[in-house]
Amino acid sequence: MSQLEVIDSSSCCAPVVAAPLDAERATDVAKMFKALGDPIRLRLLSMIASTPGDGEVCVCDLTSPFELSAPTISYHLKILREAGLVTSDRRGTWVYYSLRRDSLASLSGILAVPGPPVL
Repeated sequence: MSQLEVIDSSSCCAPVVAAPLDAERATDVAKMFKALGDPIRLRLLSMIASTPGDGEVCVCDLTSPFELSAPTISYHLKILREAGLVTSDRRGTWVYYSLRRDSLASLSGILAVPGPPVL
């Protein structure tokens, strides 16, 4: 079982409860959330993120769980890639996808809300 790498997101993005986002950062973050707002893309990201081993998954392994055509899956993966949530590497006729952990850490950091104080 592989361990998730812990990334300190505090250096890249303050939580929204700490400071308002500037316009440029809000645009970038909104693009990521918009990409994740589709259930197909959210499932694809989950499948990529939970891939054991080296964290790469072939597009050929991402199509069978869906009742969608390969071009439709490729379109959704393109949206995830353009949003900066995954990277891709073409090897011959196949494309391999991997998670951009830094992007998820950034989203997590932006949404971080401190819990109630412990008494």
